[in-house]
Amino acid sequence: MSDNYMMEREEIHSKVMRAGRRTYFFDVRATKAGDYYLTITESKKFTNDDGSFHYKKHKIYLYKEDFTEFKDSLDEMISFIIDEKGEEVISERHQSDYKKESAQGTDIENNDSTSSFTDVDFEDI
Repeated sequence: MSDNYMMEREEIHSKVMRAGRRTYFFDVRATKAGDYYLTITESKKFTNDDGSFHYKKHKIYLYKEDFTEFKDSLDEMISFIIDEKGEEVISERHQSDYKKESAQGTDIENNDSTSSFTDVDFEDI
C-alpha cells in the first residue's frame, strides 16, 4: 500500500461526543493530496427485540472550501433555535436529571385534588 493511501485512511485528529444513545465522532483526515478534511459521524444505538443491539451510522464529509459557509449556517440555525426557544431542553427524555415519577410520588396526591384541577365543561369551550 502506498503512503498516500495510508494517510487518507489515517485519522489525524479525533474527538468523541457522547449524547445518550447517540455518539458523535469528529475526525480530521487527510486526502490523497495531503490536505485535510473533516468527517462528522453520528452513531446511534438500537436495541433489538432479543436484547442484542446494533448501531446506525450517518456520516458527513466536510471539505475546507465549505468550512466558512457551513459554520455560518450552523451558527445561524443554533442562534435561531436559542432565540426562539431558549437554551432549556423541553423534551423531558433528553434532560439529564429527568426521572419518571409515579402518581404516588407526586405532590398531587398529598394536596386536595380539587385545588389542582379546574372543571371544564366541553360546552364552555
